[in-house]
Amino acid sequence: MDTNAIIAAVAAELQLALERVRAAAGLLDEGNTIPFIARYRKEVTASLDEEQLRNVAERLGYRRNMEERRETVLRSLEEQGVLTPELQAEVAAADTLQRLEDLYRPYKPKRRTRATIAREKGLQPLADLVLAQPLEGNREALATPFLKDEVPDIEEAYAGARDIVAEAIADAAEVRGTLRELAQRRGVLSTAITTEGESKDAEGIYRMYYTFFGDVRNLRPHQILALNRGEREEVLKLNLEIPEAESLGILARHFPADSGSPLSEDLRLAREDAFSRLLFPAVERDIRRGLTEIADEHAIGVFATNLRSLLLQPPLRGQTVLGIDPGIRTGCKVAVVDATGKVLATTTIYPDRHRTEAETTLRRLAQQHHVSVVAIGNGTAGRETEALVADLIGAGLPVKYTIVNEAGASVYSASKLARQELPDLDVSLRGAVSIARRLQDPLAELVKIEPKAIGVGLYQHDVDQKALAETLDTVIESAVNSVGVDLNTASPALLEHVSGIGPKMAQTLVAHRDAQGPFSSREALRQVSGLGPKTFEQAAGFLRLPDGEASLDNTPIHPESYAVARKVLELLSLPLGDVRMPQALQELRREWNLATLAQELGTGEPTLEDILDALARPGRDPRDELEGPILRGDVLHIEDLHEGMRLRGTVRNVVDFGAFVDIGVKRDGLIHISRMGTGYVRNPHEKVAVGDVIEVEVVEVDLQRGRISLALVD
Repeated sequence: MDTNAIIAAVAAELQLALERVRAAAGLLDEGNTIPFIARYRKEVTASLDEEQLRNVAERLGYRRNMEERRETVLRSLEEQGVLTPELQAEVAAADTLQRLEDLYRPYKPKRRTRATIAREKGLQPLADLVLAQPLEGNREALATPFLKDEVPDIEEAYAGARDIVAEAIADAAEVRGTLRELAQRRGVLSTAITTEGESKDAEGIYRMYYTFFGDVRNLRPHQILALNRGEREEVLKLNLEIPEAESLGILARHFPADSGSPLSEDLRLAREDAFSRLLFPAVERDIRRGLTEIADEHAIGVFATNLRSLLLQPPLRGQTVLGIDPGIRTGCKVAVVDATGKVLATTTIYPDRHRTEAETTLRRLAQQHHVSVVAIGNGTAGRETEALVADLIGAGLPVKYTIVNEAGASVYSASKLARQELPDLDVSLRGAVSIARRLQDPLAELVKIEPKAIGVGLYQHDVDQKALAETLDTVIESAVNSVGVDLNTASPALLEHVSGIGPKMAQTLVAHRDAQGPFSSREALRQVSGLGPKTFEQAAGFLRLPDGEASLDNTPIHPESYAVARKVLELLSLPLGDVRMPQALQELRREWNLATLAQELGTGEPTLEDILDALARPGRDPRDELEGPILRGDVLHIEDLHEGMRLRGTVRNVVDFGAFVDIGVKRDGLIHISRMGTGYVRNPHEKVAVGDVIEVEVVEVDLQRGRISLALVD
């Protein structure tokens, strides 16, 4: 399959116009990043968005990988001298990697098997007779020519022949494919508790799966992941069941025995052996692997959606924040950071042992550094710390507080990056700094943490770790480039996710900035050693300079379009940032047909649309349009809740069965998917996202188990 055929296949699969896919493939092959193509090459791809471009890239990779494998298979078949015109046509027509491997399986070099040993004894011709089902001769006479020292009797001869036949049946692509389809359609996955299961599952985590039956086609992703984990922890034993009679019937259709042949019984026995010893275990592995891949893909998708929402939470600008990393035995770590994230003070307090001293310390730090917000981590002793802060507020301290998800703070504290950023701070105090900073700018701080440590997913430690890492890197790249990055303040951890930059260039940019001083313009990027024209092209539009020499450097307008932007400003007779700009742009849109204006200015209509939007709101941060964190002045306890109470809360995690919401008590409440609206809700992500501030109603409070059931208030 040539390049054009691959592109055509991808276009058909994704239901996209052929020319759009061809253009996207060309841009990707030239080394352009997906954020760059989506933002600055809309005319070329007819405005394919990031998701569409990633799908194109993924399917192109799959198809190209399949073509490479097809060439390898054909070359191997030809070298073995088994490539018939019919087999070549089948290999050429294979449209999945699995189908390709099924066709190649009979000819693929194998380890030493029972069939291999039988062939070495010269029993292949007898196996061919079993498959041919001759009508003449008797069973003993047909086997006699094959008797020798290695094959002393008739039954051993036929046993070896049946081993060869069984392997041939198991290797038949049509048989394997049909059995796999039967298992997907009618298979049942059942479980049983292992001998030591109950002792290994002391908390009863897997109790609902001790005796479980589920149709393969109806299993939910979270069930698959839970079953896999239970099996891995040796609590559960899993078993796949498929209709045996129907399975043997499939084998009989492809390898029929003739009742008039003396070898009919040998073929029947070979079919049964092929099914039980070779085919069923292989199909079970395929089905289990397929289920796991589906579950992994779903779980990774949930994690990616939640992570993107978390990264794009609105920043709390212009505030001096006091961050507290709660603790009991080792005390609460405290850090004060100014509006730019600079550390002003750190200390440790012990509220449980020295409460008065802890109150005095917090009051002094808040007054001395003009703290306006306290950020409290939600870990152990978080609610006790919240009560302490609420008491101070009740006593007149003029601050607000909020609870911050501290997941991953300890991971960051011990990281190499933390040692570079905060070399003079003890590792325990770095967590408090991270908690304060992630309230000020969640994106800038959370990119410093390994994504799976942030804890907003479903079974994130059980899924394919390579696929998870790749997907989460993609999410971070997309989030960073959608917001843009301040070139003069961004950390290397943030810069490395900018289109075209990467870790090494990020370090180079920061080193240049430290040595030469702040960048005065995007154009000054060209002076950085090792930053070539391609990197500049890919990165420049996503880097911002709020205090740069050129006002356009603080917009998402790419330098390649500055000339067009300046012509628009000339048409408006207004400088960038003028308060009359939005009104003037509206008038421009009324007076001009955009297609005509784009042609007049020598650009494309989509690019002109983006330029006009950027001019209307220079320096815009898309996160500012979302509601910020809830800042509280009091504290609630679970005992204060009652049915029917309405509260505002922050969504902390969204999973298949609902969403967990922080409503200001010790435990997050759960909105079950059935309580997310009056109509049927297929997916909780349709209703809420991580970081959303929503109104909820208390449905039930279980004080004994510490569980809170909530309903979403539309």
